[in-house]
Amino acid sequence: MIILTGKTDSYAQFITVLLIFVAVLAVTALVTKWIAGYQKQQGAAGNIEVLETVRIANNKYIQLVRIGESYFAIAVCKDTVTNLGEIPAGQLKDKTTTDNTSGFRELLKRAAKKENEEQDH
Repeated sequence: MIILTGKTDSYAQFITVLLIFVAVLAVTALVTKWIAGYQKQQGAAGNIEVLETVRIANNKYIQLVRIGESYFAIAVCKDTVTNLGEIPAGQLKDKTTTDNTSGFRELLKRAAKKENEEQDH
């Protein structure tokens, strides 16, 4: 039988609580990824897709929506949704790969590259 002193017992309790905390964080991250994947699958098979959303005022947005093969601009307010009109597919801009949805890893690489360039000067 191992008898722990007061100081050793405190360290053991701290390490135990730390390990439980890390385990809870890991489970939370895994469940969040699983739920996100599940929700993505649910919406992937549909004929309705929100392509873009722009906020124009508090609780007021303009959204570009694809329904089947048609594209519509709609105004979304707190209690109403208004059709602004149909938009021909030829007038839409294609999304490029350099949009603002870069992942964290890409942003971190750019920041490190910028820092290295500044150190070289």
